[in-house]
Amino acid sequence: MLVFVAVVAVAVGLRLAAGTDRHGAQVISYSVNGPGTNGTLPQAAVIPAGAAKMPPLVVFLHGKGQTQTSNLTSAFYVALSRLGSRAPDLVFPYGGEDSYWHNRADGAWGTYVLHDVIPQAVRRLHADPSRVAIAGLSMGGFGAYDLARQAPGRFCAIGADSAALWASGGETAPGAFDDAEDFERHNVIAATRSSSNPYPGAKLWLDVGSEDPFRAADTTLASMLKAKGTAVDFHIWPGGHNQSYWDSHWTESLAFYADALSGCVRPRSDAG
Repeated sequence: MLVFVAVVAVAVGLRLAAGTDRHGAQVISYSVNGPGTNGTLPQAAVIPAGAAKMPPLVVFLHGKGQTQTSNLTSAFYVALSRLGSRAPDLVFPYGGEDSYWHNRADGAWGTYVLHDVIPQAVRRLHADPSRVAIAGLSMGGFGAYDLARQAPGRFCAIGADSAALWASGGETAPGAFDDAEDFERHNVIAATRSSSNPYPGAKLWLDVGSEDPFRAADTTLASMLKAKGTAVDFHIWPGGHNQSYWDSHWTESLAFYADALSGCVRPRSDAG
């Protein structure tokens, strides 16, 4: 069962976003309660100013300890506004304290994203169901690459900032996985090693700070993908594993998603 207090998550997130200049963007708050969850989970959706009709959609998964509005910062809104009519809609679902966005003993977190979050966001925002990207930071970056691997061909783009990746189960953070078997089911690096291309047809983004503890694992994933002939837009920039690093690169990552989504048509993502 998914254990959380949705009302508290909403309240904390709204306090974090209070007073932020949205540069004309509209933020919509709603809850999702579908077959992939055992409760109601809050969502924050962003419709940029001057959005095109049926815009593409970016699903952005937050990091450990964050909420659905933790990344709705001034830097995010500035970067989004720079895209003008190319800007996608975005949905930021709440994923618990440390779910790591995968199906596990305390809930079907991965199913929730693929079968509840995306279809409801497409319908509520009138987004283009054939142009969807999945992305995230830290825990959410791991979740984006893990979920996209389980739904090959579904996403136009997959992206991660400072993805929380590990080469072996013994290196993982406490609580990230239920046990060794759970880790192996969601071992992104091992799955990439054993596959010719786990992300067919998708544009890939991955960035990490020069002082980030996940730099080695993220570099390993990027190198493996490139060795298999899979293009990945990979960057190591100065910084660590923190909000100041993530906020400093919204311009680059959002521009990547806008470009990747502009000419992409994938299978519809509104049916779950």
